Amino acid sequence: MKKVGLFIPCYIDTIYPNVAEATYKLLTDLGFDVEYPLDQSCCGQPFLNSGYEDEAKSLAKKFIDLFSKYEYIVAPSASCVSTIKNRYKDLIDDDRVSKIEKSIFEICEFLHDEVRLESIDVSFPYRVGFHQSCHGLRELNLGVSSELSKPYYSKARSLLELVKDIKIVDLKRADECCGFGGTFSIKEPEISIQMGKDRIEDHLSSNAEYIVGYDSSCLMHMQGIIDHDKLKIKTAHIVEILSGMIK
Repeated sequence: MKKVGLFIPCYIDTIYPNVAEATYKLLTDLGFDVEYPLDQSCCGQPFLNSGYEDEAKSLAKKFIDLFSKYEYIVAPSASCVSTIKNRYKDLIDDDRVSKIEKSIFEICEFLHDEVRLESIDVSFPYRVGFHQSCHGLRELNLGVSSELSKPYYSKARSLLELVKDIKIVDLKRADECCGFGGTFSIKEPEISIQMGKDRIEDHLSSNAEYIVGYDSSCLMHMQGIIDHDKLKIKTAHIVEILSGMIK
Protein backbone atom coordinates (compact mmCIF):
# COMPACT_ATOMS: atom_id res chain seq x y z
CA MET A 1 0.00 0.00 0.00
CA LYS A 2 1.46 3.34 -1.06
CA LYS A 3 1.66 6.06 1.57
CA VAL A 4 0.31 9.55 0.93
CA GLY A 5 1.11 12.65 2.94
CA LEU A 6 -2.08 14.73 3.03
CA PHE A 7 -1.51 18.48 2.88
CA ILE A 8 -4.50 20.59 3.88
CA PRO A 9 -4.14 24.35 3.25
CA CYS A 10 -4.89 26.65 6.16
CA TYR A 11 -8.13 28.13 4.77
CA ILE A 12 -9.53 24.65 4.15
CA ASP A 13 -8.54 23.55 7.64
CA THR A 14 -10.21 26.65 9.12
CA ILE A 15 -13.26 27.19 6.90
CA TYR A 16 -13.87 24.03 4.86
CA PRO A 17 -12.86 20.99 6.95
CA ASN A 18 -15.46 19.00 5.00
CA VAL A 19 -13.20 19.31 1.94
CA ALA A 20 -10.30 17.88 3.96
CA GLU A 21 -12.47 15.01 5.16
CA ALA A 22 -13.70 14.31 1.62
CA THR A 23 -10.12 14.22 0.32
CA TYR A 24 -9.09 11.79 3.05
CA LYS A 25 -12.12 9.58 2.38
CA LEU A 26 -11.52 9.58 -1.36
CA LEU A 27 -7.87 8.56 -1.02
CA THR A 28 -8.48 5.87 1.61
CA ASP A 29 -11.40 4.44 -0.39
CA LEU A 30 -8.94 4.03 -3.26
CA GLY A 31 -6.64 2.01 -1.01
CA PHE A 32 -3.98 4.54 -0.05
CA ASP A 33 -2.39 4.72 3.39
CA VAL A 34 -2.96 8.40 4.20
CA GLU A 35 -1.07 10.30 6.88
CA TYR A 36 -1.87 13.83 8.03
CA PRO A 37 1.17 15.46 9.68
CA LEU A 38 -0.29 17.38 12.62
CA ASP A 39 2.44 20.04 12.66
CA GLN A 40 1.73 21.26 9.12
CA SER A 41 0.85 24.90 8.51
CA CYS A 42 0.57 27.43 5.67
CA CYS A 43 2.65 26.81 2.54
CA GLY A 44 3.61 30.49 2.46
CA GLN A 45 1.58 31.54 -0.58
CA PRO A 46 0.01 34.68 1.01
CA PHE A 47 3.47 35.94 1.97
CA LEU A 48 4.97 35.20 -1.44
CA ASN A 49 2.08 36.87 -3.25
CA SER A 50 2.66 40.01 -1.20
CA GLY A 51 6.44 40.05 -1.58
CA TYR A 52 7.38 38.83 1.92
CA GLU A 53 9.91 36.21 0.92
CA ASP A 54 11.77 36.08 4.24
CA GLU A 55 8.55 35.27 6.09
CA ALA A 56 7.74 32.54 3.55
CA LYS A 57 11.13 30.83 3.85
CA SER A 58 10.51 29.43 7.32
CA LEU A 59 7.16 28.02 6.20
CA ALA A 60 8.73 26.43 3.13
CA LYS A 61 11.44 24.82 5.25
CA LYS A 62 8.84 23.48 7.68
CA PHE A 63 6.84 22.01 4.82
CA ILE A 64 9.90 20.27 3.39
CA ASP A 65 10.90 18.91 6.81
CA LEU A 66 7.45 17.40 7.30
CA PHE A 67 6.65 16.11 3.82
CA SER A 68 9.90 15.13 2.11
CA LYS A 69 9.62 11.54 3.42
CA TYR A 70 6.43 10.77 1.47
CA GLU A 71 6.27 9.07 -1.91
CA TYR A 72 3.19 11.16 -2.70
CA ILE A 73 1.98 14.47 -1.28
CA VAL A 74 -1.61 15.31 -2.20
CA ALA A 75 -3.64 18.47 -1.57
CA PRO A 76 -7.12 19.70 -2.57
CA SER A 77 -5.78 23.09 -3.67
CA ALA A 78 -4.20 23.95 -7.01
CA SER A 79 -2.90 27.34 -5.90
CA CYS A 80 -1.02 25.93 -2.90
CA VAL A 81 0.40 23.02 -4.88
CA SER A 82 1.53 25.44 -7.58
CA THR A 83 3.27 27.59 -4.98
CA ILE A 84 5.21 24.62 -3.64
CA LYS A 85 5.98 23.09 -7.02
CA ASN A 86 6.96 26.30 -8.81
CA ARG A 87 8.23 28.77 -6.22
CA TYR A 88 10.11 26.88 -3.52
CA LYS A 89 13.11 26.24 -5.78
CA ASP A 90 13.81 29.98 -6.01
CA LEU A 91 13.01 30.58 -2.36
CA ILE A 92 15.29 28.21 -0.44
CA ASP A 93 18.45 26.25 -1.13
CA ASP A 94 17.61 22.70 -0.13
CA ASP A 95 18.39 19.51 -2.04
CA ARG A 96 14.99 18.09 -1.03
CA VAL A 97 13.06 20.68 -3.04
CA SER A 98 13.47 18.75 -6.30
CA LYS A 99 12.01 15.64 -4.64
CA ILE A 100 9.07 17.66 -3.31
CA GLU A 101 8.39 19.06 -6.79
CA LYS A 102 8.05 15.53 -8.18
CA SER A 103 6.06 14.17 -5.24
CA ILE A 104 3.38 16.81 -4.76
CA PHE A 105 0.08 16.66 -6.65
CA GLU A 106 -3.19 18.54 -6.70
CA ILE A 107 -5.90 15.94 -6.03
CA CYS A 108 -7.39 15.93 -9.56
CA GLU A 109 -3.92 15.72 -11.09
CA PHE A 110 -3.13 12.79 -8.79
CA LEU A 111 -6.31 10.89 -9.59
CA HIS A 112 -5.97 11.49 -13.33
CA ASP A 113 -2.23 11.07 -13.88
CA GLU A 114 -1.06 8.72 -11.12
CA VAL A 115 -4.12 6.68 -10.11
CA ARG A 116 -5.53 6.79 -13.66
CA LEU A 117 -9.04 6.57 -12.27
CA GLU A 118 -11.45 5.06 -14.79
CA SER A 119 -14.59 4.48 -12.74
CA ILE A 120 -16.18 5.62 -9.50
CA ASP A 121 -19.32 4.42 -7.77
CA VAL A 122 -20.99 7.73 -6.88
CA SER A 123 -24.03 9.58 -8.18
CA PHE A 124 -24.69 13.32 -8.34
CA PRO A 125 -27.97 14.01 -10.19
CA TYR A 126 -27.52 17.74 -10.73
CA ARG A 127 -26.60 20.21 -13.44
CA VAL A 128 -23.11 21.50 -12.72
CA GLY A 129 -20.86 24.11 -14.24
CA PHE A 130 -17.15 23.40 -13.89
CA HIS A 131 -14.95 26.32 -12.81
CA GLN A 132 -11.27 26.05 -13.75
CA SER A 133 -9.17 28.08 -11.32
CA CYS A 134 -6.26 29.99 -12.81
CA HIS A 135 -3.35 28.35 -10.97
CA GLY A 136 -4.50 24.86 -11.83
CA LEU A 137 -5.26 25.71 -15.43
CA ARG A 138 -2.19 27.74 -16.31
CA GLU A 139 0.49 26.63 -13.85
CA LEU A 140 -0.33 22.96 -13.19
CA ASN A 141 -1.73 22.28 -16.68
CA LEU A 142 -4.89 20.65 -15.34
CA GLY A 143 -6.51 21.69 -18.58
CA VAL A 144 -5.84 23.71 -21.71
CA SER A 145 -6.77 27.39 -21.70
CA SER A 146 -8.78 28.87 -24.55
CA GLU A 147 -6.06 31.25 -25.71
CA LEU A 148 -3.89 28.30 -26.78
CA SER A 149 -4.28 26.54 -30.11
CA LYS A 150 -4.24 23.07 -28.59
CA PRO A 151 -6.78 20.24 -28.41
CA TYR A 152 -9.12 20.64 -25.45
CA TYR A 153 -8.67 18.60 -22.31
CA SER A 154 -9.54 18.99 -18.64
CA LYS A 155 -8.31 16.48 -16.08
CA ALA A 156 -10.86 17.54 -13.47
CA ARG A 157 -13.78 17.53 -15.89
CA SER A 158 -12.83 14.04 -17.08
CA LEU A 159 -13.13 12.90 -13.44
CA LEU A 160 -16.53 14.54 -13.08
CA GLU A 161 -17.66 12.72 -16.20
CA LEU A 162 -17.16 9.44 -14.34
CA VAL A 163 -19.89 10.40 -11.86
CA LYS A 164 -23.27 8.79 -12.48
CA ASP A 165 -26.30 10.94 -13.31
CA ILE A 166 -24.33 14.20 -13.47
CA LYS A 167 -25.00 16.78 -16.17
CA ILE A 168 -22.05 19.06 -16.93
CA VAL A 169 -23.30 22.20 -18.66
CA ASP A 170 -21.36 24.17 -21.25
CA LEU A 171 -20.25 27.66 -20.25
CA LYS A 172 -19.64 30.65 -22.51
CA ARG A 173 -16.29 31.49 -20.86
CA ALA A 174 -15.14 28.21 -19.38
CA ASP A 175 -11.71 29.35 -18.18
CA GLU A 176 -12.39 32.91 -17.04
CA CYS A 177 -11.01 34.03 -13.66
CA CYS A 178 -13.49 34.37 -10.78
CA GLY A 179 -11.69 37.47 -9.51
CA PHE A 180 -10.59 36.19 -6.09
CA GLY A 181 -6.82 36.21 -6.49
CA GLY A 182 -6.11 36.13 -2.75
CA THR A 183 -4.88 39.56 -1.73
CA PHE A 184 -6.21 40.98 -5.02
CA SER A 185 -9.75 40.68 -3.61
CA ILE A 186 -8.68 42.84 -0.66
CA LYS A 187 -6.74 45.45 -2.63
CA GLU A 188 -9.22 45.69 -5.53
CA PRO A 189 -12.58 44.58 -4.05
CA GLU A 190 -14.81 46.29 -6.62
CA ILE A 191 -13.07 44.61 -9.56
CA SER A 192 -12.87 41.31 -7.72
CA ILE A 193 -16.59 41.27 -6.89
CA GLN A 194 -17.64 42.19 -10.42
CA MET A 195 -15.46 39.42 -11.88
CA GLY A 196 -17.08 37.00 -9.44
CA LYS A 197 -20.55 38.16 -10.46
CA ASP A 198 -19.70 37.67 -14.13
CA ARG A 199 -18.46 34.15 -13.41
CA ILE A 200 -21.61 33.24 -11.50
CA GLU A 201 -23.86 34.72 -14.20
CA ASP A 202 -22.20 32.49 -16.79
CA HIS A 203 -23.22 29.47 -14.71
CA LEU A 204 -26.72 30.78 -14.04
CA SER A 205 -27.34 31.45 -17.73
CA SER A 206 -26.42 27.81 -18.41
CA ASN A 207 -28.98 26.68 -15.81
CA ALA A 208 -26.36 25.13 -13.55
CA GLU A 209 -27.45 24.14 -10.06
CA TYR A 210 -23.87 23.89 -8.76
CA ILE A 211 -20.57 25.62 -9.47
CA VAL A 212 -17.93 22.91 -9.02
CA GLY A 213 -14.21 23.59 -8.78
CA TYR A 214 -10.93 22.34 -7.33
CA ASP A 215 -9.96 25.44 -5.29
CA SER A 216 -11.99 26.29 -2.20
CA SER A 217 -10.68 29.86 -2.25
CA CYS A 218 -12.37 30.58 -5.59
CA LEU A 219 -15.53 28.79 -4.49
CA MET A 220 -15.52 30.77 -1.23
CA HIS A 221 -15.34 34.03 -3.18
CA MET A 222 -18.26 33.09 -5.40
CA GLN A 223 -20.30 31.63 -2.53
CA GLY A 224 -19.97 34.93 -0.68
CA ILE A 225 -21.49 36.74 -3.65
CA ILE A 226 -24.19 34.07 -4.00
CA ASP A 227 -25.15 34.43 -0.34
CA HIS A 228 -25.09 38.23 -0.46
CA ASP A 229 -27.25 38.40 -3.59
CA LYS A 230 -29.45 35.43 -2.56
CA LEU A 231 -28.85 33.61 -5.84
CA LYS A 232 -30.25 30.16 -6.56
CA ILE A 233 -27.04 28.25 -7.12
CA LYS A 234 -24.57 26.43 -4.86
CA THR A 235 -20.84 25.72 -4.87
CA ALA A 236 -19.05 22.44 -4.20
CA HIS A 237 -15.45 21.27 -4.22
CA ILE A 238 -14.93 18.41 -6.67
CA VAL A 239 -13.72 16.04 -3.93
CA GLU A 240 -17.06 16.39 -2.14
CA ILE A 241 -18.73 14.92 -5.22
CA LEU A 242 -16.11 12.29 -6.08
CA SER A 243 -16.06 11.03 -2.48
CA GLY A 244 -19.87 10.84 -2.34
CA MET A 245 -20.00 13.16 0.67
CA ILE A 246 -22.66 15.33 -0.97
CA LYS A 247 -25.44 13.78 -3.00
